[in-house]
Amino acid sequence: MLNLNDLYFFAQAVESGSFAGAARVLNTPKSTVSKRVAELEGRLGVRLIHRTSRSFALTDIGREVFEHARAVLIEAESAEAVVRRRLAEPSGTIKLTTSVPVAQFYLADQLPVLARTYPKLMLQVHVSDRFVDVVQEGFDIAIRSHFGPLPDSSLVQRRAKTEPIFVVAAPAYLEKRGAPVGPEALAEHDGLLIGPSATAWRLRDADGQECQVKPHPRLLADESSLLLGAAEAGLGLTCLPEEICRPAMTRGRLVRVLPGWTAGMVTTTFLMPPRRSQLPAVRATVDFLASRWIKADASAGHGSGAPV
Repeated sequence: MLNLNDLYFFAQAVESGSFAGAARVLNTPKSTVSKRVAELEGRLGVRLIHRTSRSFALTDIGREVFEHARAVLIEAESAEAVVRRRLAEPSGTIKLTTSVPVAQFYLADQLPVLARTYPKLMLQVHVSDRFVDVVQEGFDIAIRSHFGPLPDSSLVQRRAKTEPIFVVAAPAYLEKRGAPVGPEALAEHDGLLIGPSATAWRLRDADGQECQVKPHPRLLADESSLLLGAAEAGLGLTCLPEEICRPAMTRGRLVRVLPGWTAGMVTTTFLMPPRRSQLPAVRATVDFLASRWIKADASAGHGSGAPV
């Protein structure tokens, strides 16, 4: 039977990208890590890692073994977590990835509260708008905002909230240009848009009536905070999720245009690898954030954010 400790050293070496990195994480000599991986290769009779003084790469069979090794370690962590759940509060490291807007407008205020609520949790937050492979890159939780259904995958999905997208503008802009009296009137206004391929807004009212309109492009930006700032500065109208524009609306820096119409809905969803989703620390993190967002929706008069 394989020595499970050798699998542990192997997995740490792969996740760290080098024997030296694993040695630092494990606080053990680099030679020990190298020896344990070599013993694992000897027991299996295959080369798992191509390594030279300048490179470190998994072989094809090494990648398969790594997936199984990581699964073994997750199961071991789950077994330990069973005891922890009975003896103590959630603890351990949570690796979370999300996009820039979610980090800025949804997590920035909540993560400090989460950390104070569960002081034994250590949060590692990776913020990026690139596509992140949750499993391959070793994340426990991904938080994604999306306009349509997410593609099928092996990841566990838990919906956190769904919110409307409003058309908003600064009072000074509307005072100067006049408030639109209907969706068609938006074509006569300056638009702050998310990009050159998204020049039209599709609006919908409570009766299901739809209207597509193209404002005059005034500014293109694929980042919500830039659109928010430009709208507050009076450059034009823009479409933003309610949660993002609500503080500016509360302060009177923005007002909702055409309050009977919305520019779609955006959903925020937690994604988790199946085994990771069962860990107490992961469940506690997701439960905490979901409950905070539900309360925020309820206080704003929306009940559509209940998790599923």
